[in-house]
Amino acid sequence: MTVGVVDIGTNSIRLLITGGVREVRLEAVTGLGTGVDSTGVLSESRIVETLVVMNRYGRLMDEAGVEVRKAIATSASRDAANRESFFDRVEEMIDVRPTLISGEEEARLAYQGAVQGFDGPGPVVVSDIGGGSTEFVTETTGVSIDIGSVRITERAVPYRPASREEIVEARALIRELFSELPAIEFTTLIGVAGSWTSLASVARALPLGTSVHHREVSRVEVGRIIDVMGLLTVEETADLPGLDPKRAPVILGGILVAEGVMDALGADHALVSEHDTLDGVAMALLALP
Repeated sequence: MTVGVVDIGTNSIRLLITGGVREVRLEAVTGLGTGVDSTGVLSESRIVETLVVMNRYGRLMDEAGVEVRKAIATSASRDAANRESFFDRVEEMIDVRPTLISGEEEARLAYQGAVQGFDGPGPVVVSDIGGGSTEFVTETTGVSIDIGSVRITERAVPYRPASREEIVEARALIRELFSELPAIEFTTLIGVAGSWTSLASVARALPLGTSVHHREVSRVEVGRIIDVMGLLTVEETADLPGLDPKRAPVILGGILVAEGVMDALGADHALVSEHDTLDGVAMALLALP
């Protein structure tokens, strides 16, 4: 059976087609949740940009002969008063209505996807940094906190270059939000989603599109990248090797959150995975009788 999964995130819209002859993974950065933290609604301009992507994804699923399709919507949609009208328009493009999932469900799906095919040492804790929320999840517990690359950018580092005071404020805010995490016992930290994959790619100046699956990043590397990136304009950031230029406005915020995750957990290293929530949903669909 061929299944198609669409993940409608705060910053990016992703597609996974799997189970058939050829697997397809696509991502488009539309910044759907830009401004939602302050306005409580999805902006029309970002909706229109997202619908263009949805139209393309719908056609690709048709062409691939997808038999079962599912779309999930996360943090930005959870916060948006106009989500149902947005969902109406998405359904017209991809022939399935998005399912709004909770932060806890998002965490569970991210864990299931991230540990797929992982044979390293456990126990494992998975960190899923989105645009609007960050999940911490183990085999038995999941916590979702309302901070991500877009949200921290809008709250603490809206201008680039970022001042030293803004970086300090962002770190303090992240530290405060993560301070009430329960104690988590783990051996391996796995980071999933765009902030983590971009971090791994930029750390090694990889050609855009190079796989970073199961590449490792250190806490020292993260700090060094923040020191450099904080001094750059958005345009200069967009030119960094290994970075999707559309992520440039919020990637500093995303990497600050990654730093905060590592500090909150006391982790010196993180393993980056390209398997995440999409894979968790696809696994459930493929298991259907």
